[in-house]
Amino acid sequence: MHMATEQTGNGGGWAVVTGAGSGIGFAIARRLAMRGYNIFAAGKDTGHLDACRRTLESECGIRVRTHAADLALPGAAEALFAACREAGIRAEVLVNDAGVFIYNDIIETDQKRIDDIICLHIRTVTTLCRLFAEEMAAAGGGYILNMASYSMWMPLPGIALYSATKAYVKTFSVAFAKEARECNVWVTAVSPAGVATDFYGLSRRLQKVGLVVGVLMTPDKVARKALRALFAHRKHLIPGWYNRLFIPLFKCMPAPCVRLLRDKTARFRH
Repeated sequence: MHMATEQTGNGGGWAVVTGAGSGIGFAIARRLAMRGYNIFAAGKDTGHLDACRRTLESECGIRVRTHAADLALPGAAEALFAACREAGIRAEVLVNDAGVFIYNDIIETDQKRIDDIICLHIRTVTTLCRLFAEEMAAAGGGYILNMASYSMWMPLPGIALYSATKAYVKTFSVAFAKEARECNVWVTAVSPAGVATDFYGLSRRLQKVGLVVGVLMTPDKVARKALRALFAHRKHLIPGWYNRLFIPLFKCMPAPCVRLLRDKTARFRH
């Protein structure tokens, strides 16, 4: 049984979504499918991508193509773009959601893992924006949604690499949005705070508790807010007005609080 579309979208058009197999990426792909977009789902896990395809085709009656690849490798962005070209797909929407979260000190992190995260969060995102935006501009316009993170305001021990690379995504996206709008290409960065997914290594029980007390959002809620901001041509969004209130507090967090937080989160280090 097909699900009714959320609202009239660009029926028959295509949206490319990285990290579409789970979490926020899947939620965004699903919301785009509900708007009538066909989905080109990219990610590393073949099983998750197949489940995404079956679910969206069944629920929304749209077409789904999958592209299984490690987007943390040099050349992965070019290969993804080439796969779209080969399939005759011109994206009207690009969503850069694929990401990796680690909680570990830099000096304890393998260099290859550092290189992979920098490639995934910076090189792949930048290259996909460059390639797809050029194509969108030639076709008359399009939309690009880049997933940053609230952690960019939390330069805390253990997440130095993650928060720094996500800060790049936000800064790049806002500046790129000012360039691309001249070509009718609209770019939005989204910086969600806590989200109830397996991304951070939280147990399902802690995720449920976080939702109940309001410190976590569901992936679907983030997806709805993100797409609303994208199609309203906003450059940046922090989902949840209350999250904006804590930014000044994180900026001036005293050293004893940082050490306490580090001790409490030590079990997440890996």
